[in-house]
Amino acid sequence: MIKSLLVANRGEIACRIFRTCRALGIATVAVYSDADAGALHVREADTAVRLPGAAPADTYLRGDLVVTAALAAGADAVHPGYGFLSENAGFAAAVRDAGLRWIGPPVKAIELMASKTRAKELMAAAGVPLLAPVDPAAATAEDLPLLLKAAAGGGGRGMRIVRELDDLAGELTAARAEALSAFGDGEVFAEPYVERGRHVEVQVMADGHGGVWALGTRDCSLQRRHQKVIEEAPAPGLPDALRERLHEAAVAAARAVGYQGAGTVEFLVAPGGRPYFLEMNTRLQVEHPVTEEVFGLDLVALQLRIAEGEPLPAAGPPSPAGHAVEARLYAEDPARDWQPQTGALLSLDVPGVRDVPGVRLDTGYTGGDTIGVHYDPMIAKVIARAPTRSEAVRLLARALERARVHGPVTNRDLLVRSLRHPDFVAGRLDTGFYDRHLPELTRAPDATATRLAATAAAVAEAARNATSTTRGGFTRFGAWRNLPSQPQLRRYRSEPDGGEHEIAYRPTRDGGLIVGGVGGVGGVGVGVGVGGGSGTGADDVRVVSAGRARVTLEHGGVTRHFDVFPADGKVYVDTASGAYTFTALPRFTDPADRTEPGSLLAPMPGTVVRLADGLAEGAAVEAGQPLIWLEAMKMEHRILAPASGTLTALHAAPGLQVEVGALLAVVTDPAEEQPA
Repeated sequence: MIKSLLVANRGEIACRIFRTCRALGIATVAVYSDADAGALHVREADTAVRLPGAAPADTYLRGDLVVTAALAAGADAVHPGYGFLSENAGFAAAVRDAGLRWIGPPVKAIELMASKTRAKELMAAAGVPLLAPVDPAAATAEDLPLLLKAAAGGGGRGMRIVRELDDLAGELTAARAEALSAFGDGEVFAEPYVERGRHVEVQVMADGHGGVWALGTRDCSLQRRHQKVIEEAPAPGLPDALRERLHEAAVAAARAVGYQGAGTVEFLVAPGGRPYFLEMNTRLQVEHPVTEEVFGLDLVALQLRIAEGEPLPAAGPPSPAGHAVEARLYAEDPARDWQPQTGALLSLDVPGVRDVPGVRLDTGYTGGDTIGVHYDPMIAKVIARAPTRSEAVRLLARALERARVHGPVTNRDLLVRSLRHPDFVAGRLDTGFYDRHLPELTRAPDATATRLAATAAAVAEAARNATSTTRGGFTRFGAWRNLPSQPQLRRYRSEPDGGEHEIAYRPTRDGGLIVGGVGGVGGVGVGVGVGGGSGTGADDVRVVSAGRARVTLEHGGVTRHFDVFPADGKVYVDTASGAYTFTALPRFTDPADRTEPGSLLAPMPGTVVRLADGLAEGAAVEAGQPLIWLEAMKMEHRILAPASGTLTALHAAPGLQVEVGALLAVVTDPAEEQPA
């Protein structure tokens, strides 16, 4: 039996595997890069081994270092998690050659499925339906749209959609370069791109005694950049015949390669209901919790038992019950091309995990941790389980809405709006969901609600600056003065939309606070309309109570509570129906705080991976033309020319590491150039 297990991974999945190990009485070993020295998975492990360096290529992708770490720590088994070396046949072989137990499929099965092109050939021989491949060199307009995919990896890397034949050559070059950088293999293949298809997958579990389970379906159609955002089990709206066909195809795929352990067979379901094999992931998936919740299983525990030689129970898998939905909470800004965000995660709290049955949180972070530039921007997975799909969706949306996430910009609001979108609620799912709906899902919050939150921020700031409090903990403002104070002005910029809000308030003689400077009642204060002006009508704001961290306002006859948390120049305001982030601004803007027109700034810390062909100072560029490619947090980002003109400065070069806001280049509009 396994006594000590090393997880060759980091973050959320390492913590998830450790949780099962603790329940089974197995000692745990973590590996960590220098960037992860204080990470949660290191803190939770019984033993931890350093991998010198920070970049994945120097640390978590160094199989030789990981094997050495396992031997040094006395581990007798290695679990790869997902990503990194999880589908690397050479690493699996090295683990076994070192006398360690490999928690995964046989090396041969990984090899057979490692290349998508070879896997498709194998699946065709096994009778699994496939999309016909397209030779890019012979492609015609009738073959469009095409999907270019990296043969050696997934996660959206090396993947491009081509809708115009003239774009094919350039996109092939870009896809090959990205695939080579991500997987060390630049092989790319093409197949027809199915518009409005659904991404549906089947979880399989196989033992070494001929047993294979198909553990239901999952729908993973809501994706950004070909990476999953929201997943659920079972996949809604599938006819029984189609569901059974997918199960049979998945079992056939597993048997065709002599599979053992946990694996996932992915399909693309066309609008007419015809399924096509995409790939088999020879590892545990990120979205495995929704299957666990529906079947009442611990898939990691099953992996460990199979690796110890146990057969799957002869009675078969338990019957599924209910519905489960998972949302991936990312540190990213969906409104700005999904740009990943970094920085201190000041707070991470999902109250539903503590007080609502059916809510689960899987994460590799706690409040106080730092989200760095080197790894995936996923902060956590929030999962909800309920008897029906509609209840599970509602429960998850509410759990996310109540969450307290302070620090970098996240996709939390997008997740809530996605779960409540009419198409999602009705189960009308396909991979083009965000292409169609992103603008409405990333719209700025309601202006009145945002200004109320800014008002609460100003009131809480006033409370923190006040001189005394009542016995009940409420603040008395300026009661020591003989005359009322002059109005005070606070300015805030809402993040990430950039809207500015000015809030005026003043204390009264009797210790109250007046928002906007109009008379108060009973030391509490009657304020003014959210947009300014005076009076006591339906648009007025009344300060019901004010504390340093909690404010209660009445507006339009409705009382609302606001929790206010200031940190590092920002103010986080949480309410029962949403969260707001503000940057406190000086009373007057600094005219020197400007950027020259045409400046291309790094939107995030990262590494310049390439420049546009022929790009040099003096080159003519067109508005929207990709000029610089920046890699950060496992994703590649294009820096576009802001206008047509001349490149008058170029500070970027391949391999250059840059910080956020670094000046990369300057494009000058000839019409704006001044004569010498």
